[in-house]
Order: sequence, then structure tokens, then C-alpha cells
Amino acid sequence: VPTIMLKHFQLAGHKPVVVVGGATGMIGDPSGRSEERNLLDDVTLAQNVAGIRAQLSRLLDFESPVNGAVMTNNVDWTRGVSFLEFLRDTGKYLTINYMMAKDSVRNRLEGESGISYTEFSYMLLQAFDFVHLASSNGVRLQVGGSDQYGNITAGCELSRKMGCQQLFGCVAPLMLDSSGGKMGKTSTGERVWLDPERTSPYAFYQYWFNRADDEVARFLKWFSLKPVEEIDALLREHDADRAKRLGQRELARALTGWIHGERAIANAETAQRVMFGTSLDGLTDGDLGAISSIVPTVEVPRAELAAGIEIVDLLSRTLGESGKPMSKNAARRLVEQGGAYVNRVKITSLGHRVTLDHLATESMLVVSGGKKDHRIVRVI
Repeated sequence: VPTIMLKHFQLAGHKPVVVVGGATGMIGDPSGRSEERNLLDDVTLAQNVAGIRAQLSRLLDFESPVNGAVMTNNVDWTRGVSFLEFLRDTGKYLTINYMMAKDSVRNRLEGESGISYTEFSYMLLQAFDFVHLASSNGVRLQVGGSDQYGNITAGCELSRKMGCQQLFGCVAPLMLDSSGGKMGKTSTGERVWLDPERTSPYAFYQYWFNRADDEVARFLKWFSLKPVEEIDALLREHDADRAKRLGQRELARALTGWIHGERAIANAETAQRVMFGTSLDGLTDGDLGAISSIVPTVEVPRAELAAGIEIVDLLSRTLGESGKPMSKNAARRLVEQGGAYVNRVKITSLGHRVTLDHLATESMLVVSGGKKDHRIVRVI
């Protein structure tokens, strides 16, 4: 959410300055945590920093000559400061009473695990970052999640006590799941990554498409870059017939396009048609070939399909789990129980033969077993 805030600020003409926690990442922020974080070594931190830069380059414009985003790493201005220098020049300005009054510290003190001095110092380090960036980069406003309120206001207070310019903070609501935990965070069960190697663009699209109706309005207004008037009009249309899931589709498109690009939207919606739609009309080899990383592809000689392949044989050759082909007995049961589909059309006859006439595109058709097992069959 803070990143979309930065995007809006950049579109309004401001210059985003992104801070990567190369130094604070070695400590860990206690905000919103019930126990101490695992400390990261230098190699892991360097890998994380490189990954964050690659991801943010898809979200913010780093190339604009006018207000291109800048990425900074707080290790650059922190590592050279000795412990004694930090206590003398910075630590003296914020009292223990002030720091203990913050929720992030007080909640940990009241919990079973307590809080180490290492994590207790995190607030002061983030405050130090804010003051440094105000001096070096002209940063006046810090944005973050609402769990960062204490750390951000500590930076404002530190600047005031050091006699520096007035600083400001802006926090956004946290994305919480039904249990009250942060969505997509590793401390909860469900993990959603921006990296396509960890969460495929299709799975990312489906994650947002499957949001509940009562979440759609909130998330669209957070993440869509469309004018509020357009969002409100869409939500009225969505509420008129929620079964169409117009709001969820717009949400999935907005976030998938922002993170993975417009082509990822097209591929995800093609895969959705293949797995959940009622017809494959209008699709081409290019459409189905583009989703081969989502729906596995099986090759069949053209001569065999020209002669016709019995549905039981085709199912046993193409479907299966964990690399094991489906047995013919299982394929027969699938047909008899109404779970066999070719191009989203149910096949109920054990004697049905699949031929070249069944091709959905120039050289491909789709075989499905139930709702979850799908294969693209390509003739060669």
C-alpha cells in the first residue's frame, strides 16, 4: 500500500525516495511482531536489496529526468557511524519514556517474549534515516503502513529536537486477512510474492480475482490508478450483479498489470477460460501457447488424431498426477461420472473419438479431468 501511495505522489509530480533497509534489516522492526525476527546476514541482505530494486522498477518510474524515483540503502550512511557516536549525537534526543509509549514497543514489553535491546533500537535508527534523508535528499514526508506510525513520528520528533526542519508522516491501513494478520506476509499462512518465480502471474491474478465481495471496493480504491468516479461507477455495476465478479476482475487486472505487465493479464484470462470457461471460441495457437507455463502441454502425432483417438485413451495419455499417467480404469470412471471434457465440452460416451475436427485452434485442443486437471494437446 505505501508503494501505491508513492506512485500517486510521483504521478502528482513529486520525487519518491525509496529506502532499502540494508542496515535496519540486520536488526528487524518489532512493529506488528509478537516475537523477535530472524537476523539476516550480509549476503542475504544484498540479495534482498537487489530483488527489491528489480521489483520496484516495475512499480515506480526510475527513469524520468524530472522526478524519477531514487533508491537508497541506509547501510550507506549508518555503517560508518560508531556506536558511541550514535548514542552521543542521536540517541540523547529521544527519551526511554517516549520510546516505550509507542505501541510497537509497549506491546512487545507486555508480551511473553519481551523485546531485546537490538529491536528496541530500531525506532531510533529509522528516525535517524528520516533526518538524514531530509538533509541529503530533501525528503519532508515519509509514508508507510499504519504499523510504522510510531517509527515515523519518532523521526519527526528527532528532527524537531535536533533543531532541523519540520518533517511529516503519512500512513496507510494495513492489508489484513480474516484472522487480522497481514496479507501476504510470511508470519501468516498465505504467501503472495511479487517475484513471478515464487508466485506465477496467473496465481497472482487468481489471488485478487478470488477476493470476497466485501473486500473489492476497499482494494480497488487503494490499488487502482483510475479516477475515483470511474471506480465508483464500476462498483455500482458490480453490485448490480455480483455473480459476474466485475469488481474482482478489475482488481486482478489493475494489480497484475501493474506488477507483471499487460501481457500477463491476457495470459491469465486465457488460462481462466481454458480452466473455468464454457467455450474456447476465438482462441489461437498463440493464445494457448502463451499459457504453457500454466497449463501443461502434451504432444500427439497428427496422424493419430486424424485417425481418431478414443476418449479413454486420450485421457490416460494426457492426464495424471505427479508425473504418473492416469490409468484407463480411472479414465473410464472419469467419463462415466461426467468429469471428462474436451475444449470445455463434457464427454459422456466411452466410445467417443477425438479427431482433428476437435481442434480448438490451428493445432491445439484442451483436455480436462474435473475442475483442476487440464492439459493442452498439441498435434505435431
